[in-house]
Amino acid sequence: MPSYQPPYTITPTILNKVAEISEMIGRLSVLQGELSPQLRRGNRIRTIQSSLAIENNTLTVEQVTAVLEGKRVLGLPREIQEVRNAFTVYEQMAQWQAYKVQDLLSAHQLLMQGLSDESGQFRRAGVGIYNGEQLVHMAPPANKVTQLMQELCDWLKNTDVHPLIAGCIFHYELEFIHPFSDGNGRMGRLWQTLILYHWQPLFAYLPVETIIKDKQQEYYAVLRHCDQQAESTLFIEFMLNALSTAIQESKHTDQVSVQVNDQVKALLSILKMGTYSAKQLREKLKLKHPQSFRDNYLTPAISGGLIEMTIPETPRSRLQQYRLTHKGEILGAQIEGDK
Repeated sequence: MPSYQPPYTITPTILNKVAEISEMIGRLSVLQGELSPQLRRGNRIRTIQSSLAIENNTLTVEQVTAVLEGKRVLGLPREIQEVRNAFTVYEQMAQWQAYKVQDLLSAHQLLMQGLSDESGQFRRAGVGIYNGEQLVHMAPPANKVTQLMQELCDWLKNTDVHPLIAGCIFHYELEFIHPFSDGNGRMGRLWQTLILYHWQPLFAYLPVETIIKDKQQEYYAVLRHCDQQAESTLFIEFMLNALSTAIQESKHTDQVSVQVNDQVKALLSILKMGTYSAKQLREKLKLKHPQSFRDNYLTPAISGGLIEMTIPETPRSRLQQYRLTHKGEILGAQIEGDK
């Protein structure tokens, strides 16, 4: 029995989500075996872009793809270095054990190489987390970090808690301890993925971080709430919801990716730039016939859940426009990554 026990409560919501996710990931593994290579690559790129975007990296999915292909990208050197480091870390993830402190430090060294003077080391100074000028969390003293992280890793090694729950708890506890001078958010999300990967390898390629990015304000609000409550229950529920959504979106994307024709791909490519009316879309596609546009472009994309109306309650409104759904954004990025 580990000496340290992180504070949390197993709620009915948590138990139901664990059962739901276990069933979903099992079905995904049986029906699809491994995700297609294109989807794995697309998901990995989106994971890196989203995790870095949460930390204010401004590079787009297209730019991240270009960096990883060795192409020249106009961007800040630090942001480009962050992409390269993150890709290296995710590619080497399988060699680490989540309960080993030294593996945690090795991963941080790769993640922050050339970005921090303390890469691969626990912080040596106190740190506070601010929302504007307001202090929202004072991390434990630096001289306690090594002991706290060792206790947390020992707990992870010995706990009989389900990996889905244990990953959420470790993620939260790492953010609370804030063991590094920089890169704590990235490391927390990475290490939760590592914990889940050792349970079900498919988690290495599920774009969980894209869901967190979309709910970034809620992610931080839940962390602050848990700090105030001194326990991680709400964070566990939040992250399990994110995992469930990521599995659903990945399954749907893999199913539709081979069915999307060139016309729909062209439509997605335009809509990733913004929201447009049907007339504007026809003009950009250089199409003269409205019915042909509707039959070959618009209707298949809407039916596939890739685009949506801005005024769905009034389909024929003269103000009607169209935009990508989250599913459409994912597939559009995957298509772009395959070029």
